[in-house]
Amino acid sequence: MKYSRTKMEKLVKNDPELAKRLKQIMAELELEKSFALRALYHADVKDGGTHQHNYQEL
Repeated sequence: MKYSRTKMEKLVKNDPELAKRLKQIMAELELEKSFALRALYHADVKDGGTHQHNYQEL
């Protein structure tokens, strides 16, 4: 599975839990949105993550 920024943005937009987690990552690690999206992808989506199925449907 390959990272896609547009897919991640759609996924976060459609899931309030992920939006909250993205803001948390941005605040805790002081990252810009693009880097925080990639971190969120690797933490919660990639390789059997809790939101992998939703990501693949997009």
